[in-house]
Amino acid sequence: MYEIVEKRQLSDSIVLMEVRAERVAKSCLPGQFVIVRTDETGERIPLTICDYCREKKTVTIVFQVVGASTLRMAELKKGDFFRDFVGPLGRNCEWIDEPVSELKQKKILFVAGGVGTAPVYPQVKWMQEHGVSVDCIIGARTKGLIILEEEMRAVAGNLYIATDDGSYGFKGNVNDRIRALVEEEKKSYDLVIAIGPMIMMKFVCLLTKEFGIPTIVSMNPIMVDGTGMCGACRVSVGGEVKFACVDGPEFDGHLVDFDQAMKRQQMYKTAEGRRYLEAQEGATHHGGCGHCE
Repeated sequence: MYEIVEKRQLSDSIVLMEVRAERVAKSCLPGQFVIVRTDETGERIPLTICDYCREKKTVTIVFQVVGASTLRMAELKKGDFFRDFVGPLGRNCEWIDEPVSELKQKKILFVAGGVGTAPVYPQVKWMQEHGVSVDCIIGARTKGLIILEEEMRAVAGNLYIATDDGSYGFKGNVNDRIRALVEEEKKSYDLVIAIGPMIMMKFVCLLTKEFGIPTIVSMNPIMVDGTGMCGACRVSVGGEVKFACVDGPEFDGHLVDFDQAMKRQQMYKTAEGRRYLEAQEGATHHGGCGHCE
C-alpha cells in the first residue's frame, strides 16, 4: 500500500499528490512514469512523474479529472492509500546521459501546455540542480489553468507565462510566445522540449522545424495500458512503429506523425475502433508484450 502524504488542488480539475513509494523514488529519473491503481477493482492509470524525493522516499504525481477513474482518485485524501504504484517505467530523458559540461553550452527551451507542466517540472529541476540554466514557457487557455508556477519559477532561468485569452502573462498560445522570443526578442535555442496536448505539440514541432530547432516531445497523452499490451500508444516515428510506453515516452518531435496518432487516439476510444485497428495493424498492433518483434 502506498500512502498519500500530501494532496493539493492545483485548479478546479487538476490535483497534485505526493505518495510514499520508496522503491520508485530510489531509482526514478525525469521522463519516466508510474502506473497507479486506487484499489483491486480500479483502472490502471499511467502518469508521468512530476517530482521525487529520495530522502523522503516520495514521488509526486499530477492528474486531471477527466473520467470516473480519475474522479475516484481525486476523492482520496491525505492519509489514504493507493493499492498499486508501479514504476519507474519508460525511458528517462536522453539528455540525462549527456555530459553536464555539454548541456551547459546549449540554449534549451522547455514548453509546457496545461497538465504537461507536471512532467516538464522535474526536467527543469534536474537542469537547475546540475547548474544548467534553461528557459521555460507555461501555457494554458486561461489564468486558472496555470499550474506549478511558483515551483517552476524557482528552477527555471527565465519563466514565461502565456494564456490564450490574455488573462495572465503574454496573450496568445505557446507558439505565439516562441515566435516572439525568437523573432522579436532575438533569442536562439539549440533544443526545444515540448510536453502538453497532442495538438499543441504538433504545432510547436511545425514551428521549431521552420526555425531549424531540434525538438523532443512526450507521447504520454496517448498511453492507456502502460506496458505495451493494449496497442493504444502505437505511433509512427520516422516511418517506424514505436510504442510510447516501452520505447518512449519521449521522441524526436519532427519525426512523429501527429496526424496519424491523433486520428488513432480517437478511434481507440470505441470497442469497434479498437477491433478495426487490431485487424488493420496485425502483429504490430501490440508492442513490448511478446506479440510482435
